[in-house]
Amino acid sequence: MPELHLIAAARPNLPKLAALLHALAEAPPFCRPVVVHTGQHHDAAMFGGHLADLGLPPPEVSLGISGGGHAGLTGRTMMACAELWSARRPSMVVVAGDVDGTLAATLAARKLAIPVAHLEAGLRCGDLDMPEEINRRAVDAVSTLLWAPDEGTAARLLAEGHAPAAVRTVGNTMIDSLLRTLPAARARPLPDGLRPGGYGVLTLHRPANVDSRKALAGLLEAVEAAARHLPLVWPVHPRSAGRLSEFGLLVPERVMSLPPLGYRDFLGLLARARLVATDSGGVQEEAWALDLPCLTLRPSTERPVTLEAGTNRLVAPGDLAGAVAAVVAGDRPRARPIPLWDGRAGARMVAHLREYLDTSAAEVRA
Repeated sequence: MPELHLIAAARPNLPKLAALLHALAEAPPFCRPVVVHTGQHHDAAMFGGHLADLGLPPPEVSLGISGGGHAGLTGRTMMACAELWSARRPSMVVVAGDVDGTLAATLAARKLAIPVAHLEAGLRCGDLDMPEEINRRAVDAVSTLLWAPDEGTAARLLAEGHAPAAVRTVGNTMIDSLLRTLPAARARPLPDGLRPGGYGVLTLHRPANVDSRKALAGLLEAVEAAARHLPLVWPVHPRSAGRLSEFGLLVPERVMSLPPLGYRDFLGLLARARLVATDSGGVQEEAWALDLPCLTLRPSTERPVTLEAGTNRLVAPGDLAGAVAAVVAGDRPRARPIPLWDGRAGARMVAHLREYLDTSAAEVRA
């Protein structure tokens, strides 16, 4: 049976890959999935603890590549992937999202003439100073199959010149994992002192927001002002924690700081919040599924469908307090439907994957 290698590099990859892995487990077997952990995120807080929450087994292959900046991490991960696939060649590699490990695995596979499927293809925010934007464009450019989360991203891929047979609108895998996990997440206890609907959630980790003292200090001032209208809970990403320490900055009053949370604990926190302020892409999607007002602390988003659906809005730091106050006062649209965000993205990916592998096998036999 052909092997299918699924690249798990960082925490955001896991809910996306979980949707495909669960769908493969529920389908008649036609390939053997192998989870390859590159090591980009590697500790329990950022990786290991999420596996059990998502019903995933430990990775079968661990490459152990972490740290070293964008260029170093990408280069060393490429080398490790190439060594693995020279000895153990899969029929296809699946990559997810836009982290450095995703780009590295894609380049290594394609240079060995191994087909690549890009899960979450076609996203664009237009900001070429964002490392993730560079990664996602480069991965799309050379991928064999492109799984788009919505019709707009699929149309963009076709307009960029990709073959119609390569592009498939499958829906959003984050929604698959959210729907599968939500009952258990809602059963998790909230941190002491919190009550449902009585707090907002804050997440920050993008380099543009946290890697300069000026930007981070300005955001903290905005957060402090916003927290006067609604107490905020901040599970602090390791990157942000490091910058707070490096710059000598403090978490504002009325903001409860937490360590990084597991998938179920974070989803349970989000599901019972009044709103979320974030710079995360995945949280924008999860907020839509939860009909939760989302204030995105970025000048643009690669997920404009969430803006159109009504749950998300882009907010400058100086406008955050006013935006929070408006939500608390009841000024919020309800979520509008997004086609195919229905928990069946995994099954659609499996169907496209099987079509491709069956066609490739038939061509080999001919």
